[in-house]
Amino acid sequence: MTDLLELSVPWWEIVLRGTVVYFVMLLLIRLSGKRTVGQFTPFDLLVLVLLGDAVQGSMLAGDQSLQGGLLLAATLLGWNRVVGYATAHSEPIARAVEGKADILARNGEVDHDALKAANLTLDDLQEAMRDHSCATIGEIRLAVLEKDGTITVLKRGERQA
Repeated sequence: MTDLLELSVPWWEIVLRGTVVYFVMLLLIRLSGKRTVGQFTPFDLLVLVLLGDAVQGSMLAGDQSLQGGLLLAATLLGWNRVVGYATAHSEPIARAVEGKADILARNGEVDHDALKAANLTLDDLQEAMRDHSCATIGEIRLAVLEKDGTITVLKRGERQA
């Protein structure tokens, strides 16, 4: 029972490890593209679950105590809150952390380079078109890959809300 309540490493090491892993994972997920956080495929979900398992040991340094787990959780949630606040109050930080929306098609013309850069296929765009009741590429006024990984399609003649 005492192992459950005693830290096997100093508290500050857990906070430091959690901080480093939080920001490294934030960077890696950001570099992996919008699709990782937006349109989950079973592969994407598997990768995220495995990433969490892969970094777990590096954050706790073998500490299995209740306090260590709670301290790590508080550290990660705290950094998440700080980053959320910073992105809400600073456009440069928001752009660095969240990225920007990318135009995939405009006025019936698909930007194939933008699709490729976003690791999307024409099938992905066509699926979004169906979700937005857009039958043909020629009907597209604007198709945008949003920061959250979703694709918004506006049809010609349609007013933006």
